[in-house]
Amino acid sequence: MVRLGAVSYLNVRPLVAGLDDDPDMSLRFDVPSVCARLLSDGAIDLGMVPSITWLDRPDDRIVPGVCIGSEGPVASVALFTRRDMADVRTVALDASSRTSAALVRILCRRYFSIDPVFVTQPPDVGAMLAKADAALLIGDPALFLDYRALGLQKLDLGELWTGMTGLPFVWAFWSGRSGAAVPATVTRLQQAAARGTASLDAIAASYCRDMPAREPVARHYLREHMRYRFGAREVEGLRTYFREVAALGLAAAGPREPLFFDAGPVVETD
Repeated sequence: MVRLGAVSYLNVRPLVAGLDDDPDMSLRFDVPSVCARLLSDGAIDLGMVPSITWLDRPDDRIVPGVCIGSEGPVASVALFTRRDMADVRTVALDASSRTSAALVRILCRRYFSIDPVFVTQPPDVGAMLAKADAALLIGDPALFLDYRALGLQKLDLGELWTGMTGLPFVWAFWSGRSGAAVPATVTRLQQAAARGTASLDAIAASYCRDMPAREPVARHYLREHMRYRFGAREVEGLRTYFREVAALGLAAAGPREPLFFDAGPVVETD
């Protein structure tokens, strides 16, 4: 049995459609940082891990064809602030994902030309902004936050990245040790993604069953902001991110060329 660990946010649900019913796979959900830790500890075989995690694991491979990505606004990874970024001196980082935290550091240096102090806190925007000028939130907390009611600006990190580089951003992907996935495993994960991306409205409705007021936001998010295909432009976006991470010394390893599991014919994903 292949043990899978996925992130617990809405954005991963199209990639795991039907996998919980597959007798050859087990599936659990956690925040991105926990997925990365479970993979490191050997508690799962493949994790939907934040992109930066791969730089710390030189022997790992990536499942081809499938990722959590965006091109332009992503809606679920953002800085929230009441100030102009030129006046920001402290930034509170959501502890849930190193990839997004590193991207904030890159954008502060390269896009905003500021050098703030960074602190790491749990994802509570009120508590974060009580101690810092800006706050990074990711996933559902960022997507569903009524920031206007709080008098906040929302600076979308996906939009800033694409504006700076002209490229998509790859937030996470399936990854694991080199022997963790045979071609049949890769094909099964690609099939799940193809099935899920063909049923986005149903997935949004199911996810928001207990909070139906969120469903229109969820449906728009999956249709308009998420990109699940891991193609050539996404690979180039990932390479560019790795170079930026290395330039700021934010990972133990320098930039690396992405390495993928062997696979049969790729199942196309929107």
